[in-house]
Amino acid sequence: MPVSYAFRPLLACGAALAFSICAATAGFAAETDVVATVNGAPITEGDLAIAESDLDPQFNQLPPEKRRAAALSAIIEIRLLAAAAEAGGLADDDAFKRRMAFLRDRALHSAFVEQNVAAKVGEEAVRERYDREIADTPPANEIRARHILVKTKEEAEAIIAQLEAGEDFEALAKEKSTDGAAAQGGDLGYFGPGQMVPAFEKAAFAIEVGAFSKQPVETQFGFHVIKVEDKRAQQPPAFDQVQEQLRSLLLREAYFGAVKDLREKAEIEIADPALKETVDSLDRSE
Repeated sequence: MPVSYAFRPLLACGAALAFSICAATAGFAAETDVVATVNGAPITEGDLAIAESDLDPQFNQLPPEKRRAAALSAIIEIRLLAAAAEAGGLADDDAFKRRMAFLRDRALHSAFVEQNVAAKVGEEAVRERYDREIADTPPANEIRARHILVKTKEEAEAIIAQLEAGEDFEALAKEKSTDGAAAQGGDLGYFGPGQMVPAFEKAAFAIEVGAFSKQPVETQFGFHVIKVEDKRAQQPPAFDQVQEQLRSLLLREAYFGAVKDLREKAEIEIADPALKETVDSLDRSE
């Protein structure tokens, strides 16, 4: 389905995909240089890189060296408490083992996404998608208009009579309009199809450049008198403006494509019928 020139923000893809894309972007450090030891056990540059990628987002505001120090401090705390938990037998707890199995699966899930999804969505693929979307989107016009908004039809008709008598639209907008654009003489700037309420849009696009509406235009906001200042072909956004949104779209499509393929090959059984129906409905909405 073509993406409009607005390139509307994407719907959230779910926690699993968001986590995986984040991990894929960060990558997995492989440096083996030792930066510290805890009771003789080394902490490497690779450990530090992973910890930095896992810090709370607020740490991103820190200078690099302080962020690095925060990551090392976190590793030291984790190693000390983990050793204490091991000594206390917590590693043998069944609940802990189940959690470890889940964390292992999640890490493998992220590695799969990095190698089989994110690695395939480079700038060339994003550029190709951009060019295709632009080519597939029908050309549209946009207009620049002013309006005067009042509460009653009678007020709007009186303003139209003043305009027909030669009074200045911009001056009347500043004097009489109840809209927030009154201070700018009612100027709404350029807008394209779908950006205004239907009744306003239909009337505005039917008016010739330099002309104003001869009848009040009613919407849920009141009664409008509209003047069209200019019409032009709508310009698509520059590639740099939408590059990240398109990359997210491609990541989402590639991710769910891979998931769908694996689901179709797998035998999945959900015992609870109500839970199964909810899961199926979620899958259908993706």
